[in-house]
Amino acid sequence: MTEPTPKSDALPSPDGLPRRLKPVARTRKPTAADLAAEAAMQAAADALVAEIESEGGNPDLAEVSDAAVAATEPEPEPEPRLSPLEIARRIVDAAEDKKAADIVLLDVTALTSMADYFVVCSGGSERQLGAIADGVTEKLRDEGVRPIGREGGSGSHWTLLDYGSVIVHVFAPPERDYYGLERLWSKAKTILRVQ
Repeated sequence: MTEPTPKSDALPSPDGLPRRLKPVARTRKPTAADLAAEAAMQAAADALVAEIESEGGNPDLAEVSDAAVAATEPEPEPEPRLSPLEIARRIVDAAEDKKAADIVLLDVTALTSMADYFVVCSGGSERQLGAIADGVTEKLRDEGVRPIGREGGSGSHWTLLDYGSVIVHVFAPPERDYYGLERLWSKAKTILRVQ
């Protein structure tokens, strides 16, 4: 059975809003560490109130000085997000760095709503298929872009990386010939082909 702790009196805070210690339903008996931490927080709050009062201020109506506001650093601007085409080009670069063969970048925007671009490439061995997929993932992670999903592995001879607007297919050559994605998406515009 839980027993709620009693509410504490309202304490003033530097921003002028009343502060209360929230009642917590305890499911266990408080330890000495819990009590010490609670006492330390209360002592810090009391010290802050005493400091405000010693400076002649009213702790209930304490205001932040203009100098304190000016001293705070502005929040950094968020980095601009990469467009789907920029993501696709970085994927092509990463695949090329890992020596992927026959890299094709297809624009499927007009043909499907599932993605804007497909990147299709081949690797010569199971180990290279894994290295290509891992290289693409690492390079984009450094750019702050993470895949939504990853399917297959080097043992399946086909690895798919889903980046939402860009889908990457890393094939072993026999599987690439068998599935023929370039034939299936023959109406897609070929943006780039690296032999």
